[in-house]
Amino acid sequence: MNKLLLTILFFTAGFSSQAQYAGYSPVADLAKFKTAFAAASQKTNSIKADFVQEKNLGMLSEKIISKGNFWFKKDSRVRMEYHTPFTYLMILNKDKVYVKDGTKESRVSTKSNKVFQQINRIMIDCMQGTTLDNTDFKTRVFENKNNALVELTPVTKGMKELFRLINVVVDKKDYSVLSIQMQELSGDNTLMRFTNKELNVPIPDNLFDIK
Repeated sequence: MNKLLLTILFFTAGFSSQAQYAGYSPVADLAKFKTAFAAASQKTNSIKADFVQEKNLGMLSEKIISKGNFWFKKDSRVRMEYHTPFTYLMILNKDKVYVKDGTKESRVSTKSNKVFQQINRIMIDCMQGTTLDNTDFKTRVFENKNNALVELTPVTKGMKELFRLINVVVDKKDYSVLSIQMQELSGDNTLMRFTNKELNVPIPDNLFDIK
């Protein structure tokens, strides 16, 4: 169970906690932003993208860079395939999580573990545009001309024991996610950037099957 939790944390990412962000200013009308974010997300039924992940570990001087493919489909389905420098697969399908590392496979139901529920919700919220509704966090929103940055500070015990801060950067044109960043209490952090995004493209349901 601990190994699987660490595996899921590996898919997340991080900013250092700070009062302001260079190039960003606080959103003047938060209610208007939330309405626009929710409306755009309602129109997004699927996302297909590539990703690059940079993992920063305190014990290592070099970043661990991984690359792969990402799929999201309503409701609450995510598939992530790592291809470089290793092969790895994770599927989130509603309340189930599946991880495959080479020939090793792990399955868990988030219903039986509150921490898994919270981590699963973070990923789904980011894709479905419901991040601002997650009561596990205190939120602030910043923006520049092209992007918005949603800062999530954990307020519940479970999240505060794992993370210092989560930041989600979205494209203001369509409110799709550009990056997810997360700083862990250990000081380790990861940055995941999404590129070559395609919204509302056909994605077969069987990509998310957990047998």
